[in-house]
Amino acid sequence: MQALLDWLDAAGIVRGPLFRSIHRSGRVQPDRLNDRSVALTIKSAPEKAGLDPIKVSGHSLRIGHATTVAGNDGDERAIQAHLGHHSPEMTRRYIREANVFRRSSTGKLGL
Repeated sequence: MQALLDWLDAAGIVRGPLFRSIHRSGRVQPDRLNDRSVALTIKSAPEKAGLDPIKVSGHSLRIGHATTVAGNDGDERAIQAHLGHHSPEMTRRYIREANVFRRSSTGKLGL
């Protein structure tokens, strides 16, 4: 929470988008990041850590979010709303893998 408050203070953000681009002069821009900027940012993090950026995408982060929340008994409707899915069926496609393991005998081992 402190990092968020520090960012808002340093960027001078009082309303509007949270994630914004920064001009090469260091000035925070008023508009939100575009999808390409987000994709490049997502790809750069694993690369900096020495991991393969091909294996990470915005989509994989969305699936990871849904899987983790579902695996922790999160509400399916809350997951659907957060991901912006129009149908429960789409959300279920995202969380299916979490439920498969959790409901199996192996998942009941508590590992």
